[in-house]
Amino acid sequence: MKRIVSFFGDDSDIFQELNKKADAYAASLDMEYEWIPQLPFSKDSVIQELKKSDAGIIDIEPYDEDIFSKIEDRAKILVRFGVGFDKVDLETASKHGIAIARTTGANTTAVAEMALTLMLACKRLIIKGQKCVMTGNWVKDVGHEIINGTVGIIGFGVIGRRLAKLLSGFDCRIVVYDPYPNLNLIQELGVELLPLDELLQISDAISIHVPLLKETTNMIGRNELKLMKESAVLVNTSRGGIVDENALYEALSNGVIAGAGFDVFAIEPLPLDSPLLKLENVILTPHVSSQTVESLWNIYKMAIDIVYDFYHKKDFSNILNPDYINADKYNV
Repeated sequence: MKRIVSFFGDDSDIFQELNKKADAYAASLDMEYEWIPQLPFSKDSVIQELKKSDAGIIDIEPYDEDIFSKIEDRAKILVRFGVGFDKVDLETASKHGIAIARTTGANTTAVAEMALTLMLACKRLIIKGQKCVMTGNWVKDVGHEIINGTVGIIGFGVIGRRLAKLLSGFDCRIVVYDPYPNLNLIQELGVELLPLDELLQISDAISIHVPLLKETTNMIGRNELKLMKESAVLVNTSRGGIVDENALYEALSNGVIAGAGFDVFAIEPLPLDSPLLKLENVILTPHVSSQTVESLWNIYKMAIDIVYDFYHKKDFSNILNPDYINADKYNV
């Protein structure tokens, strides 16, 4: 019987219930499941548990040579709880015969809904309005609608496409930038493919949905922000590091753009001395875009399915290091 150990989640009631459900689901597939929340993260504890397990469900912490070299005798697959994998050393994992997977698509709706929520909240000045009510200072600031406006989506993967579908009911023009576009899907969804510079210049709201890679680090910096409309808002539910936060602070402070909604940051938790915390035209949330009951269960179930399929050699479509899989180096 294969053993899965999961390190994701805290000891709150919702995660207790989700992991009971995950345990039962794994058992239905004849696999053992154990949940050991890592708060705070302990590399030594993770290593000890993975040395006793065939698979691990991991969070956003770094996984590197120090871990892979000590778990390779048994653990052959680690599944990222979510989609970001910038802190996992894929090359080193492959060297040690460990497959790395992610739960692509499981949190699509949750993240797309969060992006739309932040976009609307920024355009309609929701947080500022709440502060007015709480202080008794009923200043009726004037916001903007997105209906009949232009919304830019940077990165047109599954989440970007889901956001486009949600936006379809707003009668807005949807423009996208993607360095590797699927032209059939772009045509099917009725959106326009544009160069990044042009998208920045014409959009009333922009949402980021690219992964954090070497080529996307600080892809939105001072020069890119200056291209945006003064009335535009910028939303990021993807990864911190894609937007230069110092440049963002300057742009928000100086009226270069109207507002921003960010769920992700270069350093998490966001340091309490971050200048972004001083601003009233930015909405900041603690990396919770995928945190819905529905999304969390989708991710748990998909992670378990990925492990099952891996050990039964059925489906490797969610494996991130295909060189390892294609070379048939796995021994499971």
